[in-house]
Amino acid sequence: MNDADVSKQIQQMVRFIRQEAEEKANEISVSAEEEFNIEKLQLVEAEKKKIRQEYERKEKQVQVRKKIEYSMQLNASRIKVLQAQDVLVNSMKESASKELLNVSSDQNSYKQLLKDLIVQSLLRLKEPSVLLRCRKDDLKFVNSVLKTAKEEYADKAKVHPPEVVIDNVNLPPAPSNDDAHGPFCSGGVVLASRDGKIVFENTLDARLEVVFRKKLPEVLLHLFTTRFVNCI
Repeated sequence: MNDADVSKQIQQMVRFIRQEAEEKANEISVSAEEEFNIEKLQLVEAEKKKIRQEYERKEKQVQVRKKIEYSMQLNASRIKVLQAQDVLVNSMKESASKELLNVSSDQNSYKQLLKDLIVQSLLRLKEPSVLLRCRKDDLKFVNSVLKTAKEEYADKAKVHPPEVVIDNVNLPPAPSNDDAHGPFCSGGVVLASRDGKIVFENTLDARLEVVFRKKLPEVLLHLFTTRFVNCI
């Protein structure tokens, strides 16, 4: 083999090696680009996932804040309604208490009322001997009807007339502007067994309190239903 043939073979080998190198480099470049694209896609998807999660987290926070704000507004509205109820109820109760002061102004009617209250109290206690307490201003009325009240009780209960002892301690007087915050009594009586174990408070104020508690749900329903209808 002469030098020309050797040179030719060498050139062929060089071209072959170069071609293989170029093909390999091509493969490496394509593979690298594919890996880059896959990694880029994964990074993009990861970022998208993070963004979605962040959006969902913030959306949940917004919903939670909205629920909290709604709950706070609802509670504030309820408190306002309860406060309005309290103001209205207290106003009604105060008006009713003032009306009680007029009960004792008609002496004949008030004497009859005291007699009925005493009879009712005796029927509740059903004791042979009781202690009666009233206002100082009502002593003369109580003394004037006490005998009739005992006889009426005895007739209704089918027993002997009871012993009724008028207590030396009087109930507080009617409320006045001079002592608006002190204890007061608008009228009526308090009866107790002689040992003090059984007490029946039958004052006008106590009866108003009982009636008021009993009728309060009905009164509130009527008042606030009426106000709601008027607001529509």
